[in-house]
Amino acid sequence: MAAGGGEPLGSGHGNIRASDADRDRVAGMLGTAYSEGRLSKDEYDVRLEAGMAARTYADLDRVVADLPVRAPAGPAAVPSVARTNGYAIASAACGIGQFVAGPLATIPAIVFGHMARNQIRRTGEQGAGLALAGLVLGWGAVILAVIFIAVSLAVTAGTATNMNMP
Repeated sequence: MAAGGGEPLGSGHGNIRASDADRDRVAGMLGTAYSEGRLSKDEYDVRLEAGMAARTYADLDRVVADLPVRAPAGPAAVPSVARTNGYAIASAACGIGQFVAGPLATIPAIVFGHMARNQIRRTGEQGAGLALAGLVLGWGAVILAVIFIAVSLAVTAGTATNMNMP
């Protein structure tokens, strides 16, 4: 049987050429088996050399056939890349856009940032840093606006009381 528990080695599947990623995966499995004490140093070296020289899945299967962790019977699975949350991108863009569009982009930066963080927590998408950047820029602009208004009112009130004095 093939190392993945699939078709027999003599079938057509074992004759498919192995890729560098397949050989690297087998090398990782051999390293794990060696670190667990399942292979001696000499046996590890021999198997590693055979794995790196393997041309087909059948060759790779023979290298790891007696190990508990088996090589996959099929072509290498491509790991999916987690996508970046769209609201996180929008939040960061609006946060930066405040410097161009002014306060019009402040509220969307905050709203999109909170929406993105909630979705990222649920789905595991990427973009937490972008969402946080949008939130920091949005709330930072709100805080600066409140400080500016408070200072302006204080200055105006101080000026008004100085004018009314005889």
